[in-house]
Amino acid sequence: MRKICIVTGSRAEYGILRPLIKTIRDEDDLILQIIATGAHLSARFGMTYREIEEDGFLIDEKVDIGLKGDAPRAIAGAMGAAIGGLAGAYLKLDPDIVVLLGDRFEIFSAAAAALVTRTALAHIHGGEVTMGAYDDAFRHAITKMSHLHFVATKEYRDRVIQLGEDRRNVHNVGALGLESMRNTVFFSRKEMEKELGLVPGRRSLLVTFHPETLGDEDSAVLFGEIIKALDGKKGVKLIFTGSNADTGGNLINKMINKYVSANPGRAVAFKSLGQRRYFSALRYVDAVVGNSSSGVIEAPSFGIPTVNVGDRQKGRIKAKSVIDCRTDAASISRAIDKAFSNSFRKICGCVANPYDGGDNVSSKIVEALKAFDLDKDFLKKRFHDIGVRRRFSGK
Repeated sequence: MRKICIVTGSRAEYGILRPLIKTIRDEDDLILQIIATGAHLSARFGMTYREIEEDGFLIDEKVDIGLKGDAPRAIAGAMGAAIGGLAGAYLKLDPDIVVLLGDRFEIFSAAAAALVTRTALAHIHGGEVTMGAYDDAFRHAITKMSHLHFVATKEYRDRVIQLGEDRRNVHNVGALGLESMRNTVFFSRKEMEKELGLVPGRRSLLVTFHPETLGDEDSAVLFGEIIKALDGKKGVKLIFTGSNADTGGNLINKMINKYVSANPGRAVAFKSLGQRRYFSALRYVDAVVGNSSSGVIEAPSFGIPTVNVGDRQKGRIKAKSVIDCRTDAASISRAIDKAFSNSFRKICGCVANPYDGGDNVSSKIVEALKAFDLDKDFLKKRFHDIGVRRRFSGK
């Protein structure tokens, strides 16, 4: 019986992992373990570990990392607490393989803890590039600490192999979040209006913006330009979802709440919509605005445009439905107008999503988790050079 441990640090990431968690749980020859950490245990983010339990899953360990704020020192302190706390959880649970998704700082800490406790590590969504955030470096570092890789496109598989990983352990399975989307029972439009407390109207936008942690400009200033552009779109209904725990996220959330308070009946805000409401919102809104990875990975499958603002997602493969724009209000406004145009909406309606790996992404992952050879000395990873004829002597 192979023990597979899922580490989750946020509601959004858990929503993507849910079908994989269920598939692991239903396998007769696997034992599911779950560790909840990060924003799941933060009152500021809604103590969302409860959603995992409400879905009928047992949380084996809760690791509180003391996420008190989003200043650099607070995040660095949380990372240190996460490494220590998660290492203790691994030693207690003794998993055969730990599974991580993404590129957040708490996920980097989970990978570092696995490394020092000599635990096999599987990583989902490696090989991607997001040049506007330090998540980019975390993601590549997690790749180098991992033994098994599940990527979303061929190009990302090539990049993970380029990083020196054994191609036999790099699997192109597509985006797990799209399997979650297919498994979602959407709210009806009437139900969605009740859930939102807002009648979407003829035109509506879903807005999510996270800090550009490697940008030269203050993220609050950038978000102010988005607000300015949105304010000029009279009659357009706005659904805001909260920013994440990166430096500057708290200030962005305050700006959202202030704007919503000043625009009752036109704008609403949620710390997080949760997966069912979020995917249902994508089904009914006219476009997505901001810089969330969801606008790049999931939104194209709904046939709607994405206005991708700034550099946070720069470098990611994008469908033709994604409009990249600069961070000034005028550029954002023009991009929104393009998203609303009938000609562009026709393009979006038949766009191919490059992240679509089909219906059975979680099954592909589970089969590879079962097949991975734990009997060999897998911890001593060899760096697989590409295009180098002469072997390095090591001297």
